Amino acid sequence: MPEDIAHIHMIAICGTGMGALASMLKTQGYTVTGSDQQVYPPMSDFLQSQGIALCHGFTGDNLSPLPDLVIMGNAVSRDNPEVMAAQSMNLPYCSMPQAINRFAAAGKKQIVVTGTHGKTTTSSFIAWLLHCARLDPSFLIGGILSNFDSNFRAGQGEWIVLEGDEYDTAFFDKGPKFLHYTPTVAVLTSVEFDHADIFDDLAHVKAAFTQFLNGIEAESLLLAFDQDNNVADLIGHAGCRISNYGVGRHSDWRLGEVRLSPPMTGFEVLRPGGGLWEAFETPMIGRHNLFNLIAGIAVGVELGIDTATIGRALSSFRGVRRRQEIRGVKGDIMVIDDFAHHPSAVRETVSAVKAFYRDRRVVAIFEPRTNSSRRNIFQNDYVLSFDDADLVCIRKAPMLEKILPEQRFSSDRLVRDLNHRGKAALYFEDTDALIDHLTANARPGDVLLIMSNGGFDNIHARLLQRL
Repeated sequence: MPEDIAHIHMIAICGTGMGALASMLKTQGYTVTGSDQQVYPPMSDFLQSQGIALCHGFTGDNLSPLPDLVIMGNAVSRDNPEVMAAQSMNLPYCSMPQAINRFAAAGKKQIVVTGTHGKTTTSSFIAWLLHCARLDPSFLIGGILSNFDSNFRAGQGEWIVLEGDEYDTAFFDKGPKFLHYTPTVAVLTSVEFDHADIFDDLAHVKAAFTQFLNGIEAESLLLAFDQDNNVADLIGHAGCRISNYGVGRHSDWRLGEVRLSPPMTGFEVLRPGGGLWEAFETPMIGRHNLFNLIAGIAVGVELGIDTATIGRALSSFRGVRRRQEIRGVKGDIMVIDDFAHHPSAVRETVSAVKAFYRDRRVVAIFEPRTNSSRRNIFQNDYVLSFDDADLVCIRKAPMLEKILPEQRFSSDRLVRDLNHRGKAALYFEDTDALIDHLTANARPGDVLLIMSNGGFDNIHARLLQRL
């Protein structure tokens, strides 16, 4: 990277991590432009609100005027026309993690949150906790934090919170993004097979996390979830200090009694020996989120934050957009947006929502959109993900033409399998048909839980308008 940089162009800017970095660079005084094909809210609206010019589609024309540096997201390949144009003009380029180390994390202590599930919520709470403790943190996170209305912050304090993604870095660097970071504190929430487009199997995933753990320095702290057998298998590779959190009898941080009293969840935190350490309240719902919060509590104590401040942060933490986010209520029909897509995440999300809204009918609405969920590797696993829903609506997986026929996920088969298990489930060819059905059949008191990692054809706003 050159020393003198004024104009930075970002290819595939609308990814959550790329969008956060773009916004931070803008606040640091750089001229930032970007391009993408997948341009949809909330990221597109957020970037435009930051004054960042967005180009729709990829072409060499987007590189005029010539930038001083091009940051290439992992969503583009080497044959992308804009990538090839940048290379033909010999423009300096780098990956997103390289840019984070240069522009955001330089000179700061890193808190890196990794794992298959819970990274965004855990890192978001840690960032909010540090802010409540007046530590003025920086952060770059793969979701928009409701407390900040942002997924980035350029603070003046010594800490930066980073969401450590296991997905590959760029077409010229196929290693996971988290290998670029050097944590002072690391969190490992879970390890499961996912991202079937880049990982061959669970062993391949575990090898990536092993490499990350091997790189944590001896004086650093690793907080590891104690209810994941894959995590237990891997933490022996870490040569740093290790603390466990979860529900294990000998864990350093344990979840105790939980009380559901909408709109809050009360929970106890226990320390070794079984004694009550402190009781807290949070508007977050679901045991999986309580584990995420306990990981954040442990980070806070490591940094010397007092329990009173931790309590204030917990009670005022408003979560992350697209994580059990209530998009609206019409006629006592609640529409919730959630990012859940992996079978485990879908199961935990449905269970948490039903437990919290136990007197309401929960309609689980799912779009299998990820590279993994559009493949049949999880065909049987999804059958066990909707047990706590009262009604299940499954959309046909989009973009199936990109998947080999023998590898394609079948939404129709999932619905048949759910029906065979006694679950009320319906199949829909497209989003329009799904919206028509929900508009005609939703009734007061319903919770419509919509799960997808994509925009889902703007179903949330369209459905609320129809209702």
